[in-house]
Amino acid sequence: MVGAFLIYISTDYVFDGRKPPYREDDSPNPLNLYGKTKLDGERAVLQNNQTATVLRVPVLYGDVEKLEESAVTIMFEKVQFSNKSANFDHWQQRFPTHVMDVAAVCRQLAERRMQDPSIKGIFHWSGNEQMTKFEMACAMADAFNLPSSHLRSITDSPVMGAPRPQNAQLDCSRLEKLGIGQRTPFLTGIKQCLWPFLIDKRWRQTVFH
Repeated sequence: MVGAFLIYISTDYVFDGRKPPYREDDSPNPLNLYGKTKLDGERAVLQNNQTATVLRVPVLYGDVEKLEESAVTIMFEKVQFSNKSANFDHWQQRFPTHVMDVAAVCRQLAERRMQDPSIKGIFHWSGNEQMTKFEMACAMADAFNLPSSHLRSITDSPVMGAPRPQNAQLDCSRLEKLGIGQRTPFLTGIKQCLWPFLIDKRWRQTVFH
């Protein structure tokens, strides 16, 4: 035993999305394999390490080497090519969260744990801007003054792929009451991480240099 403080990163997909927002003690009911395996991981960690912490987070974005590294940043490819219409989901409600905010929360949790051994169990952290993928795509276009008329919203429930919760919003009040948290506005965060991939170099040079 090294006595290390373990933080297991989990997901909002442990919930079915029918009765948001979800508190830490609400019963999980994952709809797909990803959510089920993350829930299995939560239980294994907490059963074998009673002093560990589980931190559930939603869809993440941040600095990437390639756009396809994130389910959020990958949309920028279609946003930039305005000569072709692009469909984006406008059914599932997401709360995009910057990875640097999650890192800050992990550090704050670890620092607080050094002072208070009762810091353990399950916690939630999330951005507080509710957006569909269509709304995220429009925000990306707005961030760089790009056309958005080619972006199309799809409001029907997805019929292909793994089932997903429509709204798995996380209640973050447990961490907020501890004074722990950090939230980067989506427009600010997405502009910072996407500008290296901006095709229009002239715009990038005039705005960022």
